[in-house]
Amino acid sequence: MRRIVVTQMISLDGIVDNEQSWFDPSADTPQNAEMSEVTRQHAAASDGFLVGRVTFEEMRGFWPQQTDDSTGVTDHLNRVAKYVVSRSLDDPEWEGTTVLRGGDGLADEIRDLVAQDGTDIVLTGSIELAHELFRLDLVDEVRLFVHPVVLGSGRRLFPDGWVHRALELLEERRFSEGALLLRFALPRG
Repeated sequence: MRRIVVTQMISLDGIVDNEQSWFDPSADTPQNAEMSEVTRQHAAASDGFLVGRVTFEEMRGFWPQQTDDSTGVTDHLNRVAKYVVSRSLDDPEWEGTTVLRGGDGLADEIRDLVAQDGTDIVLTGSIELAHELFRLDLVDEVRLFVHPVVLGSGRRLFPDGWVHRALELLEERRFSEGALLLRFALPRG
């Protein structure tokens, strides 16, 4: 049985959007090199990528055109099955992509995916979709790359009103410039 894993860059105060340009994963820093290695390990353990339409269109417009990608993201995204949740997208125009219609049927669509043979399905970005998956109790693991910055405003990973039992810490790892990786299992309700 597959798992749904939410992976996000996050500030100390829970902000995950990058509207304030507070992180640049492409910057040539020792910490980014360390995080890229961990990300490659996580990518090797997954065979599915789940996003909402906006994130999908942003990624589709960028990653397939990269020819000199040292991060491995292009190769990973070309290799894995891509699942995009959209009520309006008909032709995803990216090989290996399946459109999920979402709405009231989202929970059944996700349960069908995790029942298939395979490995992890990772969601990154797509905050509204992440909120819905939390609400539906469909997330198995959360991987947070916590950066030592407080932003004060922005979109948060955990939606207002979402309450969950205690999470189980699976891993903690510190990077050279102070960021942390925290991995948590979410027990099912």
